[in-house]
Amino acid sequence: MKKLKKLNTKGFTLIEMVLVLFVISILMLLIIPNVVTQKEKVDTKGTEALVTVVQTQVELYEMELGTKATSFEMLQSKDYLNVTQVKQANTKLQMINGIVSVKNSAP
Repeated sequence: MKKLKKLNTKGFTLIEMVLVLFVISILMLLIIPNVVTQKEKVDTKGTEALVTVVQTQVELYEMELGTKATSFEMLQSKDYLNVTQVKQANTKLQMINGIVSVKNSAP
C-alpha cells in the first residue's frame, strides 16, 4: 500500500493540469489581441515614415533637376532611393503629380 501511495504523489493530477491550462489560455486571450494591435501600429508608423522619406526625395529631385519625378524607379536611377525603398514604395505607395500617398487597400 505504501508503494502505491508513493507513486501517486510524484505526478500532477488531472485537475491540476486542467487548471494550469485554463490559466495559460486566459493569459493568451489577454496577450494575443494586444500583440496584433501593436503590430498594426508598427506597420502604420513604418508606412508613414516611408511616405515622408519618399516625398522628401521627390522634392529634392525636383529642386535639383527641375523636372517632376514620375516613378519610384526614376528616383532610384538617379540614386535618390535605394532598391529596398523602391520595393516598399511600389508595394505600399503611389505617386500622383509628384505627391506621394498610401495606396488604397480597398479593391
